Amino acid sequence: MPHAVSTPPLLEGDSLTSDEFMRRWEEIPDLKHAELIDGIVYMASPVGRGHYTFQSFLNGWLDFYATVTPGCWPGTEGTWLMDENQVPQPDIVLFILPEYGGQSGVEGLYSSGAPELIVEVAVSSRSRDFGAKKRLYERAGVREYLIAVPLRKEISCFERIQSGFQPIELGSDGIFRSRCFPGLWLDTKALWDLDRPRRNACLEKGLATPEHAEFVAELVSRNTEPIKIFRS
Repeated sequence: MPHAVSTPPLLEGDSLTSDEFMRRWEEIPDLKHAELIDGIVYMASPVGRGHYTFQSFLNGWLDFYATVTPGCWPGTEGTWLMDENQVPQPDIVLFILPEYGGQSGVEGLYSSGAPELIVEVAVSSRSRDFGAKKRLYERAGVREYLIAVPLRKEISCFERIQSGFQPIELGSDGIFRSRCFPGLWLDTKALWDLDRPRRNACLEKGLATPEHAEFVAELVSRNTEPIKIFRS
């Protein structure tokens, strides 16, 4: 009787298609973090306190926004099927559900296409976040891309226009104001101080603007069916 052929492991630097990457990954149930960028496998480094504290803070910011903005959904470290050789796992995303007119979709158990907003926390992954991932997200159609660099207390913000990503300047008050998600405001001093009350107070000001109210009305008017996070 012939011996069964075991699935090769995922290794850093492997060159694979997205189908082969996902086949190998799904046969390794204990593996939680891996990405395919430009057909190359990347394995995550251990996540230190400097990364997960800021990631949690930023996820809370987006969760607060999504709670009062119908059709918007946040997520952390989810796998996205973006292209034949592109399967990234962004730190944090905020997307508009397809039934509310969002640009992404669903393929089986995974999100597909591009979310409207991606946030990466750049600690050990800084070169990739500003390099291969930035180029990928630009090509894929991500509308806004934020890179937080805790060690430097810097945040780089980009919006996608017809020619590609261009920087979004912070306000003179140090506040990031999203153009894709009206009312989504971030006080960057609150970010670096990990000051949640100040973060929430700034966001509440954004949520009280007429622009956010208009956005909510637009989303509600687009809704075509009940919310379905999972598709059969």
